[in-house]
Amino acid sequence: MPLFRQLEHTLERECQRKKKCKSELTEDEDKPSTLTGLCLQSLAENIKEMWAKDYAQKYMDQYFFRYVMGPFSSLPGDLLDELLCILSSRNLLTRAALHLLLLPQLSWLSLTSACSLINANLCSLIQIRCQNLQSLDLSGAQNISASVLCELLGSQPRLRFLSLAGTLCDQRVVSVVCRQCPKLKHLDVSRCLHLTPEALLPLAYHEPLVKNANIFSSLLALDIGLAENERDAVAAVAFLLLSLPGLQRLAVEGLGQACVLIQNKQFELTEEFTSREGVPLLKDLWAKRTQEDHLKESSLLSTDGEESFTLEGNIDEYLSLEESQTDTSDSTDINEWTRASGEGCEKDGCRSRACNGRDSVTTSLRDVQGLSLDTLEAVGKVCPELRVLSLDCLQSSVHDNVDSFERATVLARGLGRFSGQLHCLSLQFAGLLSELVPALKAVGSHLLSLTLEGIKADGHTPLLELIHACPRLTSLTIHLDPPRNNWDGDDDEEEEGEDEGLLSNLPCIPHLRSLTLNFPLDERQMKPALCWRSLKGALWALLRGASLLQKLSLIAVPCRLDPVFSLVLNHPAKPLGALDSPPLHCLRSVSLNRSDITMETVVHIVNTCWRLSHLDLSGCWALTLSSITKLQCKAKRRRHTLQITWT
Repeated sequence: MPLFRQLEHTLERECQRKKKCKSELTEDEDKPSTLTGLCLQSLAENIKEMWAKDYAQKYMDQYFFRYVMGPFSSLPGDLLDELLCILSSRNLLTRAALHLLLLPQLSWLSLTSACSLINANLCSLIQIRCQNLQSLDLSGAQNISASVLCELLGSQPRLRFLSLAGTLCDQRVVSVVCRQCPKLKHLDVSRCLHLTPEALLPLAYHEPLVKNANIFSSLLALDIGLAENERDAVAAVAFLLLSLPGLQRLAVEGLGQACVLIQNKQFELTEEFTSREGVPLLKDLWAKRTQEDHLKESSLLSTDGEESFTLEGNIDEYLSLEESQTDTSDSTDINEWTRASGEGCEKDGCRSRACNGRDSVTTSLRDVQGLSLDTLEAVGKVCPELRVLSLDCLQSSVHDNVDSFERATVLARGLGRFSGQLHCLSLQFAGLLSELVPALKAVGSHLLSLTLEGIKADGHTPLLELIHACPRLTSLTIHLDPPRNNWDGDDDEEEEGEDEGLLSNLPCIPHLRSLTLNFPLDERQMKPALCWRSLKGALWALLRGASLLQKLSLIAVPCRLDPVFSLVLNHPAKPLGALDSPPLHCLRSVSLNRSDITMETVVHIVNTCWRLSHLDLSGCWALTLSSITKLQCKAKRRRHTLQITWT
């Protein structure tokens, strides 16, 4: 058993590379690309039964160690970060493992997968041992009070990224963060019900953050507590927009209304609010921003190419730092597209602001959430450089009396402003998919991620048009109501006779890595009505054309999946523009909840997709317990571990 004593404080080692959980892994996450990766994986798999077992049995509940000497105390900080990341991603974190891994050289700590372990004692250990943290994620930690959070965050002056989503965070915690975390760049306080919009104001006018206003660039605060009235919430958001010129990502209720307020210069409506909160008047902030923007734009227009490149490089650096915290497989692609297309857009944006002169204020926001359709035009004027947009077309107030077709027309016109620059789009829209296709054509050429909710299907043609309109997607999620009656399409028993020429002309999304098609189904229903046979063609185009697909989720699909997978895995044809790679060879996770599929097809999928690590067959009524048991026995002989879920 290692000795326990206090370690001397070590100097912070500046980390020169981005922290990513999969930095040591290839496309196949179960196969480390280096000896270091293999060692870290082995440590993670044996952390409970070997490395932490003795400590858990003899010491953990008997003593309180300020520092731990061994077995990981000499591990370099970057490797320690990666080991914790692997443990988190595989849900292997335990209290004993945390006690051994909370060390001074740690710079990245995410406990979101083990939020039930977070208590006051653990926070005390973090406060004492880990004072060099740059990233801390406590999302979902409901067992620690605001006072404990204040004490913990008061000891973290190096923090750049902080997530307190779903915690008991309140205004006191925000005030401590503003005073004690001057390097803070990203803050997530979403779902903090004890936090009101007014409590976010210190982020904009507290002295330490004022000095570093251009550093603070990301704030997520959706679904927090309510303000006394809606006007106060809008005024608070407008104050943040005018006071934080470096803000590039914002998710908060009232953002769209705040852009309308700024665009129309309705600052007299906020004077009572600013007087009550003791903050500067919005009209004064607006005047200051317009003057600063005018001077900046004049300087930019008079500088040479080298200085302009430096500014654009700084903006790209902000985005790359933020993107490095995501754990999605397409983050690299999004970053590459941002860098490739952002340069020209930023130049155009600077010229447009220079033309506007002193008459308007524009922000540097690139990622916004919490918008409604009737504010989209104002958002486009105040935030001309958007790359990521989340829009709820169900919360419109101006267009309450118009039908879905007219809403779709307004949407297409509003999204047209961002044509060629939007990379991620999330829409909630109550209407037919065919009505939404024109809007997607307006912005789909550069989209990398698309999420649609509330959409109603009206045949397979609009779905094929969507695929054709968004050829560069790496992530596609659609929550779709099936058509009431659509029995068109070939007989399921004649899939071998498919016309190869017809299939080869179907569109595809060749770089797609994540696909989710979720069809609603009442919990009282055992299975969906198989009313959409023609969906088979669109599914084949999506699955056969996406050779890089890693995650597949088909929930309550209203057609049989046997002919779909038979066509994907057995037919020689491939869609127009598909890569020259075998189908589904990169697939790692498959969910076929409450869908019609037989065990023969499941076995075919398992035998073909040798990288598959998770298979969810919950609610698949055609499968039996005996067949699942046989499949699990067979899966144990696979080279890669396969976890099967079935109820």
